[in-house]
Amino acid sequence: MPEYAKAMRPEDITRLFVERSNAGDAAGVAALYAEDAVLAYPPGRRTVGREAIRTLWEKVLADRPHFEPEEPLPTLVHGDIALTSTPPKDGAGARAQVVRRQADGSWLRVLDQPEFAPPAR
Repeated sequence: MPEYAKAMRPEDITRLFVERSNAGDAAGVAALYAEDAVLAYPPGRRTVGREAIRTLWEKVLADRPHFEPEEPLPTLVHGDIALTSTPPKDGAGARAQVVRRQADGSWLRVLDQPEFAPPAR
């Protein structure tokens, strides 16, 4: 795998995700995830492991979607674990990720819930 810039703050992951997705770089997107990460996508399913996430993003990015940067909400950090989230511009309801600090100080996603709707009232 090529050497990619690392997320040195939890909030960096969202920016790097948008940059790499818009460049059509599925391997670069997958590099933001831990080897054992779980992605809740496609809706109603789970994609487990960095390699499976790369394969999924190859399919998604083949249609060349465009992602807009989203302003992150405040990050909740506890030791080497953090919760990041963004209010989506596409109306998906919410996005939330659990990220883990690596030995080199960088951060990777371990759990990713890219879209879920608010509860019906």
